[in-house]
Amino acid sequence: MNNKLIRVVAAVPQLKVGDVRFNTGQIIAMIREQSDSGVIVFPELAVTGYTCADLFLSDLLLQEAEKALAEIAKATERTGVTVVVGVPVRYRNSLYNCGAVISCGSVRALVPKTYLPNYSEFYECRWFASGRGITGTSVLIGGQEVPFGTDILAEDPVTEAVLGVELCEDLWVPDKPSTHAALAGATIIANLSASDELIGKQEYRRELVKQQSGSCYCAYIYTSSGTQESSTDLVFSGHTVIAQNGSVFAESVFPQYPHAENAVIDLGVILHDRRRQNTFENSSCAPTGSGAYAGSGAGIGTAYRRVPVRIQAIGADEVSAEELTEQLNHYEYPVARNPFVPADNDERDARCRRILQIQANGLATRVRATGIRNLVIGISGGLDSTLALLVCAEAKKLVPEIRIIAYTMPNEGNTTGRTYTNACRLMELLADEAHEVPINEGVKLHLAQLGHEQTYQGEGDVTYENAQARMRTYILMDAANMEQGLVVGTGDLSELALGWCTYNGDHMSMYAVNSSVPKTLVQFICRTYAGMCGNDALRDVILSVCDTPITPELTPSVGGQIAQKTEEKIGKYDLNDFFLFYTLRYGFEPLKTVAFACRAYPELTENDVREAARKFFRRFFTQQFKRSCLPDGPKVGSVTLSPRGDWRMPSDASVALWLEELEEQ
Repeated sequence: MNNKLIRVVAAVPQLKVGDVRFNTGQIIAMIREQSDSGVIVFPELAVTGYTCADLFLSDLLLQEAEKALAEIAKATERTGVTVVVGVPVRYRNSLYNCGAVISCGSVRALVPKTYLPNYSEFYECRWFASGRGITGTSVLIGGQEVPFGTDILAEDPVTEAVLGVELCEDLWVPDKPSTHAALAGATIIANLSASDELIGKQEYRRELVKQQSGSCYCAYIYTSSGTQESSTDLVFSGHTVIAQNGSVFAESVFPQYPHAENAVIDLGVILHDRRRQNTFENSSCAPTGSGAYAGSGAGIGTAYRRVPVRIQAIGADEVSAEELTEQLNHYEYPVARNPFVPADNDERDARCRRILQIQANGLATRVRATGIRNLVIGISGGLDSTLALLVCAEAKKLVPEIRIIAYTMPNEGNTTGRTYTNACRLMELLADEAHEVPINEGVKLHLAQLGHEQTYQGEGDVTYENAQARMRTYILMDAANMEQGLVVGTGDLSELALGWCTYNGDHMSMYAVNSSVPKTLVQFICRTYAGMCGNDALRDVILSVCDTPITPELTPSVGGQIAQKTEEKIGKYDLNDFFLFYTLRYGFEPLKTVAFACRAYPELTENDVREAARKFFRRFFTQQFKRSCLPDGPKVGSVTLSPRGDWRMPSDASVALWLEELEEQ
């Protein structure tokens, strides 16, 4: 499989202001130490120091700086790394503050800074000219013509990484050069900066980087000058930030020097999000046809030039699942076991409360719109119906006229004492009306009329199992008619993904409040509610539900204990949710998903993960017909399966390609 995981580095070297030879040696040493990277970004004017002031008018300093580029270039020979380093460059009658793109032993491009700050403590216009409007030209460096201008992107044809460059103030303006570079195809932005440290400025810079990486769907590498710049009037902090698609991957400030902040970025995720969020490509400044258009610095309508570089992936460019897992482990790439669930306790609790708020508001809006105040809900004593009941209770806080009419529908011999007791206690605590309707006699009559045995015939007797689920839905629907009510659905996102629901049974309702909540998150929402409800009795029963094995209880219990355990049939929900997340959210191919799962679940063998993935994809493809006719329900996260929203898939699509890839070694 193609490997699009790339290690990037924000490097802050040791520095002596004006000592080009010392600085060059430090830069080269860091390149050699970080040679397993794909991109290394050094600070603005790192070759000379940013705070040289009028020394920038010295021919000696400028000559040595240009010579330094050749030495730095040699350090990239026979490597797969592209280096971006800050250097002053003479061009015609002016001096430019540039980012030099260096790869494969040579200087590949020089990108001048567009926006020069000349306010407060900054006086760049005293020494430098703006690169605005400089396009399609080159400059002589070490006897070689080097592309020079704001219209340049660096591209690796192997990994398909495309690198754009902007410098410091370019990020702080409304019309950012990186925006236009991204629209023209740049997936990685390097920002060479020299931003002095002031109270509150670190937070502002972080938000700038985070926001720009999010709006441009790119990786953003920000590297600022360190404390060894002149402290005559300012202090620099060596602030580094690496972000991707709106998330900060790594950050440091006031480090010990030399310092290399690093992270592994995923070009596959970046490209997937750009295709998925098609307004990115539909921007008025986006490329049309085969042309790519520049913005602020190069002028709208000017095509970007692309120069070849080498930006290597971690490990090999083509990898097996095993090899990719090894690389993920080597670089300690963070992969959450439960990608739907935040690892941080405070963040998780806040997420759970917000999801419950979204669900409750969706249900309240449906109640107001229909004028139907009676909510009819089936309570099994399991997780999903518990969450749905909590949603009803929260909706009632928004619409006090709501009446919650709850039904528990046990089947003698199948329903266990634990789930039955929990169901009854929940209804007592949260419902306005509680009803018990045993279904065993109705199910037996129905089976007899069909000519089916009235008892369970063993593994594979889906007629017996589904007759119960449909009987319960039949009762709820008729109860809703009788009460002039609305049936609240309880099924969750994971069940819909796997088709673990009875068609026209628990699959159907009048409003499905849990339809975009994955099973791994349902339990956490319930536990969060238990901790915040302020009712000891309610807390205890919710926690009891959370500790109950997941089961539909459609087969006979054994000795009064649950016999039918869902995860024994369809696999562990956490692993299935893992496959669901990376397949839908990022479009991962199966082998990449397997590698990520092996990283997240080191206790499992690759064969175990592959087999679980096969089961997931078979069920996911074959059960689409159940998702094609889902009732309405609120979207709460980035992944959902509504046929009217995020996921539209033919019910007869073939799973062959996905299964075939899982057979590859």
